[in-house]
Amino acid sequence: MSTNTDLKDNMATPTHTPQLQAFRDVVESRRSVRRFTDTPIPNDVLADCLRLAMLAPNSSNLQPWEFYVIDDADNRKRAVKNCMNQNAAKTSARLIAVVARTDIWQSHAQQILREYPDKPVPKKVKDYYTKVVALDFLRGPVNVVSAAKWGATQVVRRLKGPIKSPYYTFEDTKNWATNNTSLAAENLMLALRAHGFDSCAMGGFDEPAMKRLLGLNSDQHIIMMIGAGERADNGVYDTQYRFDQDQFVHYV
Repeated sequence: MSTNTDLKDNMATPTHTPQLQAFRDVVESRRSVRRFTDTPIPNDVLADCLRLAMLAPNSSNLQPWEFYVIDDADNRKRAVKNCMNQNAAKTSARLIAVVARTDIWQSHAQQILREYPDKPVPKKVKDYYTKVVALDFLRGPVNVVSAAKWGATQVVRRLKGPIKSPYYTFEDTKNWATNNTSLAAENLMLALRAHGFDSCAMGGFDEPAMKRLLGLNSDQHIIMMIGAGERADNGVYDTQYRFDQDQFVHYV
């Protein structure tokens, strides 16, 4: 029989995890860089960073994200203007719009079933994506389905206990898409740092103008613009600091 000591010895600890220091180096050296050098980001490096971005955890693997790399000279000029001519946009080697989509859950659920790696697709997987996911997101005309879902959820919660709240409104779905896409954006920024480049996530931009530039519809939401490149010597403006961890971490 294994003892607690045996189990503890077999657990991954800092001394047994060679990746830990590398991860610390990436996270602790990542900064919001406002000025970049003229060094380009190679296409294969950017492609790898985007691949790693899309390995981010996401709800039901529905992947509600898009990345628009703005390389065309005229588009880039307009995009920089839409970013208020911030140095992080103006000097970046690559400028990327990170977009959350609220209209793809159904088509992506169908795509998952078509591309599911295990064949035949297990029944529980088919049922999940054809029934559970549909029930979660469907709202119906003038939210009639949402009203029915809300009523049913209250009954189940009262009679049987905790139940996950479905998405009742457009804002619920937008929050879902934004949360998932933000995880992918963080992966992208860390991947850039691991490749020796830096980034700056910008929330200061004219979204309607940027959406017109990129040809986006009302179900595509730009959650941030990311400027990326090699850090300039004057690229970091301030000393990094955070509030004390005890202010935010609660054990209950």
